[in-house]
Amino acid sequence: MLHYIDTRQGSHNKHAFSHGNTLPYTSVPFGMNHFVVQTNQEGSWFFNPHDRVFLGLRLTHQPSPWMGDFSYFLMTPIADEKIKGSLFSCQSSYRPEEAVFKPHYVKVKQQRYNIITELVPTCYGATMNIKYNSSKQAGIVLNVKNISEFHIDAANRKITGYISNFAGCHDDGFRMYVSMSFNKDIDLSTSGYYNAEGDLCNETRLNGVDQHVVIRFHDCETDVLEAKLATSFISLEQAELNLQRDSGPSLHELKDQAAQTWNHYLNKIQVSHSNEEYLRTFYGCLYRMFLFPQKFYELDENMEPIHYDTTAKAVKKGVLYTNNGFWDTYKTVYPLYSIIAPKEYEEMLEGFLNSYRETGFLPKWLSPDERGLMPGTLIDAVIADAAAKGIGQQLMPELLEAMLTAAKTQSEKDCYGRQGTLDYIKYGYVPSHYHESVNHTLDYAYSDYCISRVAEVLSNEEVAEHYRHSALNYRNIFDPETGFMRAKDANGQFRPDFNSTSWGLDYAEGSAWQNSFAVFHDIQGLIEAYGSKERFFEKITELCNKEPEFDVLGYGFEIHEMSEMAAIDYGQLAISNQPSFHIPYLFNYVGQPASSQVVIKQLLANLFNSGFDGYPGDEDNGSMSGWYVFSSMGFYPVCPGSNQYVLGIPLFDSVKIELPNGKHMKIETSNNNPQSNFVANVNLDNKPYQKLFITHEDILAGKSLDFRLGLAPSYRSYKSDELPFSITEPKN
Repeated sequence: MLHYIDTRQGSHNKHAFSHGNTLPYTSVPFGMNHFVVQTNQEGSWFFNPHDRVFLGLRLTHQPSPWMGDFSYFLMTPIADEKIKGSLFSCQSSYRPEEAVFKPHYVKVKQQRYNIITELVPTCYGATMNIKYNSSKQAGIVLNVKNISEFHIDAANRKITGYISNFAGCHDDGFRMYVSMSFNKDIDLSTSGYYNAEGDLCNETRLNGVDQHVVIRFHDCETDVLEAKLATSFISLEQAELNLQRDSGPSLHELKDQAAQTWNHYLNKIQVSHSNEEYLRTFYGCLYRMFLFPQKFYELDENMEPIHYDTTAKAVKKGVLYTNNGFWDTYKTVYPLYSIIAPKEYEEMLEGFLNSYRETGFLPKWLSPDERGLMPGTLIDAVIADAAAKGIGQQLMPELLEAMLTAAKTQSEKDCYGRQGTLDYIKYGYVPSHYHESVNHTLDYAYSDYCISRVAEVLSNEEVAEHYRHSALNYRNIFDPETGFMRAKDANGQFRPDFNSTSWGLDYAEGSAWQNSFAVFHDIQGLIEAYGSKERFFEKITELCNKEPEFDVLGYGFEIHEMSEMAAIDYGQLAISNQPSFHIPYLFNYVGQPASSQVVIKQLLANLFNSGFDGYPGDEDNGSMSGWYVFSSMGFYPVCPGSNQYVLGIPLFDSVKIELPNGKHMKIETSNNNPQSNFVANVNLDNKPYQKLFITHEDILAGKSLDFRLGLAPSYRSYKSDELPFSITEPKN
């Protein structure tokens, strides 16, 4: 499926507007390093697909431009002497339309030097073949921001050292170690570093700030230079061990291995459609779901996993993962892993548990360690979904302990655990003097449900009952008069001068419209809070039909999420950001699936593509890609932890999912054409199916799911057991 993918999907962005805010990562799935063509020096937005200048190949650990890059450096092949110690002096034009951007392989020709560079990644490094076609001396420039130290070992054709340029880390001495070897002799007389005046200093040990290191080679001008590199967050010795393990295979052999690794995951879901653009979009999205989280552990001389603990500033045993924000990914990424990559999911849970053991709290946003961003502790949903599906069962007792720690304990450091924990326990909501208090309250209520689910699996009924009850705390901030969740002060009074389209302040990256429906575990209870399913239906219909207007009150300026909602013009349904992902499916809960179907099909068909503008907003670590992957197959996990997937409308003629138990689930869609925006009928295992959801057990059993689409909506009444899960049981 790799031939469908161009990694530049969604990479045309700037600070003020996102078409994905993606980078064209070349890596192996979950690899410790990513590699990206760098085309400019514009901070976190260092690549644009329309740029025609090549600055080099960047080893990067940037999960999003808003997080920054915690360990990186740039490699630029050169073939002349006109280098003055700056990126500008060694850059070259390139033709992006001729370059190759694939998950497992990147190829670029520098027009200035007539150099062709190929790169293939491994888990801990990469191999490059650099073809020089010039009479001028061949070389490579390493550009490093912040602190670094390198040693040129000409006798062994190597360069080794470390880099310390993190964007945020609890260890202010955090380093990435690098070992790089070559198949050509290093010319020490023309190698070294450029000083501030742009003069070359011929030294073998190079240390300083913002270094511009050049390595030149003998007898390489019209030949292929093979450069192999590996990194480590543990030690230089570990970096050299990582390099040694990759030293045998050629670039072409490693390319085949990387392709096989990618196809292992990409082939797990096979889709068909006459429109190839849909296939390109789908597999581009699926590729992005296996980039993050990244491995943050390595294998020692005994092939045992070890990692660097930034809290203790020491090497520890066991696995660890990084570069993941659970506020984004719990909704889509991990539910997909539960279907097609449960072993990897289990190992990630073990890594997150190690984070708890080392810091005292489960992670919220890792990059490389806890950044403490976004509301809630939504790793709870990742744990609950796994527990409900039998993944990582042996880890669940300690994971439940970790979840309860966050639910009961207020950390002295703002980056860990819940904010306003004790006030949430006291009042049943987070008071309005806390920033984004509405989102905190709703997320904590859902996390309480998740705790109850893990406790149920562990047969701890006392804990389960307590947190099932507190999972209803969302009711404490619901305003029946306006139909919105609203911030309350400690005296129980709603914030005055309410404006439903005001962004920020009490809400995270949205207004009351986007953030009032995050009651994934009890939509039926929310419907009853409205007073009737008719009123709820009217409200979410109004949400879809209302102008995409906004007030910048909480921010004081227009943030890019506002701009993106206004640009797509899908009412207040800001599918451009995570809070709205589940909203199109809510019509199912009041027995009006036709409204969900037409909205979902329009979103799939019009807001996603395989091009540079491929997403309606920030893609965020596979989360938005996951919305597309699930929705295009015809179902979506509205409530992770419930074991249910709410039905929508499939985009593809056929889908075949390879399951971990050796079975396959097949989804077939008939009468699938652009004008058919509704589902006429559904069969499950060749029998008429009336429920508006399927279960995880249905999928793992390999049951067939058949949709027939139609031109006009069909309406019927639904029994309570045909509606999706809620804690509050619907009344017939």
